Amino acid sequence: MTKSSFPKPRRTKSEVKTAGVQGTLYVVATPIGNLEDITLRALKVLNNVDIIAAEGVDHTRQLLRHYDIRTRLESYNQHNHKLKAPELLGHLNRGKDIAVVTDAGTPGISDPGVYLIGLAVDHGIRVTPIPGPSAVTSALSVSGLPSEQFVFLGFLPNRAGKRMMALKRLAFETRTMVFFEAPHRIRPMLNDLRGALGDRQMVMVREISKVFEETRHGPVSAILEGLTQEKTRGEFTLVVSGAKEDAVDSLSEGVLDRIESLLSDQDISTKDIAELISKEEGVSYRQIYKECVARRKGCLRKGLRREDEIQ
Repeated sequence: MTKSSFPKPRRTKSEVKTAGVQGTLYVVATPIGNLEDITLRALKVLNNVDIIAAEGVDHTRQLLRHYDIRTRLESYNQHNHKLKAPELLGHLNRGKDIAVVTDAGTPGISDPGVYLIGLAVDHGIRVTPIPGPSAVTSALSVSGLPSEQFVFLGFLPNRAGKRMMALKRLAFETRTMVFFEAPHRIRPMLNDLRGALGDRQMVMVREISKVFEETRHGPVSAILEGLTQEKTRGEFTLVVSGAKEDAVDSLSEGVLDRIESLLSDQDISTKDIAELISKEEGVSYRQIYKECVARRKGCLRKGLRREDEIQ
């Protein structure tokens, strides 16, 4: 397939108006694994832009070679994005068209592409999405879990303490949750998931669209049990069921005991108690506050009843 195989796309009147003044930044989704997953439109754009800003130049070069695309490649990644983005913005301001691509899937989702995109938007550059593969929607589509509403959380913190705190804050999240995880952290992540959220139903998708693709459904404990060393290779997408509605309205015994203990200290305000426990346990501030108010009112009623009995 040669460069001439891709005719220049016909421009709209609005595009012709700005031609020569500013270029367009194309946000191009590329295959997660299987090179055949790229769209015809993505190939056309990659062939016709002036520059491709690639997260991994060597990785993207393989894709371009496969389709005989010879567009100029420039490195744009997490290590150089703050220095490189202004340079690319200069090219855009001089009328050059640029495609930004990530190593796998859609740019701007848990990758440095978001920085360049934000900069372009701030400077009035036209930004156009070229849709295609996404690990988030691919994993959701095979999960069998509710997807009318979901929350994407990307990679959680590396440090165990911070990761556990982040997960505890999600204990009452009712929407389906989607995470990314690296192979060397998958086991600690699953252990923390079970510890913070309980033995939830989930789906673990490994190596989406690649030769060793694997999809496993079940409770967290079963996923952990089947996680051999061989199966900790590759990139992971985790889809985890949200909390049940009835669970959201209830607080654990440990949290209730903590509330009772702090309420006995008359020097701490209800607001301070709610803030403290919310941070400690990752539970909704509002939920703790309402429980504190209810218990304080209950104590007040008991006190009034006792006074009536004495009188």
